Formats: sequence, structure tokens, C-alpha cells
Amino acid sequence: MSKQFIELKLGSHQIVHGFDNENKEIIEEIKVERFTKKLVNISRIKSISEKFILTDYAQGRWIYWEYEGDFETLKNSLT
Repeated sequence: MSKQFIELKLGSHQIVHGFDNENKEIIEEIKVERFTKKLVNISRIKSISEKFILTDYAQGRWIYWEYEGDFETLKNSLT
């Protein structure tokens, strides 16, 4: 049986709501004071970098989350 969820510590994030008439992203920035634990469905993860994890969201939106932890550890937990 494959793993469906991963526990992450996520913090501040940017929600991409779409694009304006000039094809620029419409971004809402959410700042938080500390990281909190969240269970994320692995199928929602689109990419990871050393600072952000990109997930899809409701109604075609995307979210760039700051995550706490090490890139290699996160990568290894997804493979």
C-alpha cells in the first residue's frame, strides 16, 4: 500500500489566484509567526525546492509554502 499523506511543518505561504490581463500572477501573501504541522496529500505536491513546496489548491489555485526542514530529508521521504 502506498503512502498517501506526508506530515510537514509549513509556515508563511503565497496563494496564486490566477493571472491578470498582462499575464502576471495574482498572488496573495500570508505571513505567519511560526511553522505548524499539516498533513498534505502527496498527490497535491507539484514540486519542492530548498525553501518552498508547491501544492495545488481549490479551484485551480496553487500555494507556495515555506517548510521547516531539510530538502534532502523531504525529498527522500517522497521517494
